[in-house]
Amino acid sequence: MTITIYNQEGKEAGTITVPAGVFDAKWNPDLVHQAYVAQLGNRRAPLAHTKDRSEVSGGGKKPWAQKHTGRSRHGSSRSPLWSGGGITFGPRKDRDFTKKINTKMRRAALLSTLSKKYADGEVKVVDHLTLPDHKTKTMAGIVKRLFTKAENVLCVVSHGNANAFRSGRNLPKSDVVEAVSLNLYDSLAHRNMIIEQSTIEVLAKSAKKK
Repeated sequence: MTITIYNQEGKEAGTITVPAGVFDAKWNPDLVHQAYVAQLGNRRAPLAHTKDRSEVSGGGKKPWAQKHTGRSRHGSSRSPLWSGGGITFGPRKDRDFTKKINTKMRRAALLSTLSKKYADGEVKVVDHLTLPDHKTKTMAGIVKRLFTKAENVLCVVSHGNANAFRSGRNLPKSDVVEAVSLNLYDSLAHRNMIIEQSTIEVLAKSAKKK
């Protein structure tokens, strides 16, 4: 597949041939949804936690005698029936939300999303992202020349591009990742994507493995 590449000025800088499967994969919404839900579940950390009667402090002594008091029988003031007692069937932090998804399915979902976004004009491949400094203004200018708005953009850069990381991390609703760290959630969470040409090889390897 032949695609157009751009320079940092937002102008066409030529064309390159991309291996099959990177930007021409078939759109599979069901697979994308399955992989997206799995990724959200795997990154979810349960925080809500209630204590049952064995974890609540106190209540070691029987409140009153079993018989001859005229009151109901109780063995502990930490019973769920008592105020300040344990909670029955409350949320627990040991819940497991992880979902298993095959590596091939995860890669296919990512490539399907990249292809859909490229077809919709939401992906621009630049020849290189060489910034003279790490100012946010510099990166914002490049993004505006490519997408008119310097926000909600995911920049996929090569390893060790420190200036791109530092200058892009303060853009509104935007993020900068390396190609090896590109995932489905980040691809869907950002409207537009800027992909450095040197990272295409990493994406091509994923397409080949798929």
